[in-house]
Amino acid sequence: MEEHIEAQGLHSGVAERAGEVLSELIARPLPAGLYVVATPIGNLADITLPALSVLARVDALYCEDTRHSRTLLAHYAISRPTRAYHEHNAERERPRVLAELGAGKSVALISDAGTPLISDPGYKLVRAAIAAGHPVTSLPGPSALLAALVPAGLATDAFLFAGFLPPKPKARQTRLEELKAVPAALVFFEAPSRLVESLGDIAAVLGNREAAVARELTKLHEEVRRGTPAELSQWAASAGPKGEMVILVGPPLATVVTDEAITARLEPLMTQMSLSDAARAVAQELGVPRSRAYDLALALQQGDRGRDR
Repeated sequence: MEEHIEAQGLHSGVAERAGEVLSELIARPLPAGLYVVATPIGNLADITLPALSVLARVDALYCEDTRHSRTLLAHYAISRPTRAYHEHNAERERPRVLAELGAGKSVALISDAGTPLISDPGYKLVRAAIAAGHPVTSLPGPSALLAALVPAGLATDAFLFAGFLPPKPKARQTRLEELKAVPAALVFFEAPSRLVESLGDIAAVLGNREAAVARELTKLHEEVRRGTPAELSQWAASAGPKGEMVILVGPPLATVVTDEAITARLEPLMTQMSLSDAARAVAQELGVPRSRAYDLALALQQGDRGRDR
């Protein structure tokens, strides 16, 4: 019982201190400029104190969908003027935002969920604000990209976020071919209606790599499925998962490149370019050290000279 009371005291202390910090932030004047604010991707508690303080003080708040954002604002008792800013009205609204910034106002931009500009509107607005000399401040926070990457169990030292794959099969396969040789984990957003087809194309083009699908991140039914793209496609076809999807695919599987394979590529190239250029080209193509390709090219050249004698 005493331990329970002590724990309650510790918890109330955290809540009290967090409230004090937020009050201190809100009491400060908010300088003019554009504030790009990350918002929760599911759990409304996943928002930072600086983000709340900006949303509470900003002169104008632009939302991807004002109806969607109203839930977040109401949850934290924030009452600010809001306007819609999305891909369909951005060209019309951008001059209005720039005019407000030019008048010395503070303007915040939020998306429906996560960090704005990550597969969301806002890139051109940020560029225009920078060009006009207005301060642009990022309020970091939730991102489905990172929330999916961390528990996926794939290599994280290098990764490429490729946004949404094209909806049509041929364009999707072409895009995957372009990404096939990228030496990093690949991360995609995908709609549940296209999950099976996209995973099938990933399996066909990228092969038997490690992969994962994350859905409903930070929500009650959060799930991360791991397997090969083919296995995940079968799971998606049978389970029919709902919610926003993040597909993660591991980097290309390591392959052994033999000396014979390198030499076979060097031979025709050495008739068209210098030894050094041929070695560089083959090293880049096969992903081997340039020194190794150069030594083999040198041995090949010396062998040809020996036969000529």
